[in-house]
Amino acid sequence: MQPRLKKENYVIGPDGTPLTLGDLPKPDTQRWVIRRKAEVVAAVRGGLLSLEEACQRYSLTVEEFLGWQRSIDKHGLAGLRTTRLQQYR
Repeated sequence: MQPRLKKENYVIGPDGTPLTLGDLPKPDTQRWVIRRKAEVVAAVRGGLLSLEEACQRYSLTVEEFLGWQRSIDKHGLAGLRTTRLQQYR
């Protein structure tokens, strides 16, 4: 009998690939590019992290995270682009 492998939890990331806790941005991330923001939002939406865990892990406010989520909902990934922030408001 083969030993059972532990199944790692994952969600589908913004690019359609599986995303695990190990694939998420590092907790000390300083440069928040579109992909990293979208990965954190996908992780919370998929239940990989709770909102509280994400905010604590990345030193985010709830309002900041919810802003990312609203931007994705309204404008897709392009809404996360900080240089275009004024266009999307």
